[in-house]
Amino acid sequence: MFLDGSHFKMHAEARAEPVLAAWGLTSEGAPVLVALGPGASESHDAWAQFLADLAGRGLRAPLLVISDGAPGLIGAVEVVFPTALRQRCLIHRSRNILSKVPLGAQGEVKVAYWKIFEGLDTSSADNAISQARSRIDAFDAKYRPNYPAAVDCLRRDQACLTAYLRFPPEHWGRIRHSNFIERTFGETRRRVKVIGRLPGERSCLSLVWAVLDRASRGWRGVGHTPATTRHLVDLRHRLQDPPTPIPATKEIIQTDHEAVTAAA
Repeated sequence: MFLDGSHFKMHAEARAEPVLAAWGLTSEGAPVLVALGPGASESHDAWAQFLADLAGRGLRAPLLVISDGAPGLIGAVEVVFPTALRQRCLIHRSRNILSKVPLGAQGEVKVAYWKIFEGLDTSSADNAISQARSRIDAFDAKYRPNYPAAVDCLRRDQACLTAYLRFPPEHWGRIRHSNFIERTFGETRRRVKVIGRLPGERSCLSLVWAVLDRASRGWRGVGHTPATTRHLVDLRHRLQDPPTPIPATKEIIQTDHEAVTAAA
């Protein structure tokens, strides 16, 4: 499930407020626009209420949530869907890192950053994650002397940069960022820019839904094969339906009577 928000002016004498959006990939790999909702801000409470409403209407915890690094959003996901893996959008993280690098060095650092995630070992998730971590270590060694803030940005929440590697390699390119929905939000903002302020909350949501719904028809899903389906089923069982642990064997203590009976 992909989560993002975009700001629109929908109330009189109020600054732009966010519309919260959830978009997902079904178990069959098809794209679907899940929900939109208004929020006074992108705070923890706003996102938690939005996600809790989805859960209350029957949405089970997704295997993976892809989002930017907004603290309120991250905290809400961890509360409402604690079993879901969390993927930080690699494009957002790239922008965060480059903002801490001088303009003249940004091209080099950008190339080095994306090389971390390209051409990884597809034989197993553990191998791919280990390889990515080794590359992050190499990035750290090379750039920390000159750009420590950029390296710290890469290291922060590092595990969530590689969560997508636990999924089928055929899906990696689709689930490691949320840029497609951000571009669609940009198109929506462009269309309403001439309006200035929308007539109200309902009309704003209707317009955003119409644009996203039309755009979602052109969004690519992910392909499924028997192997990828087994991969996802196994991952869901490990994350959200683990086997009940067998309790430790308890020592059987016989009463004096039982001991005498056994000896006889």
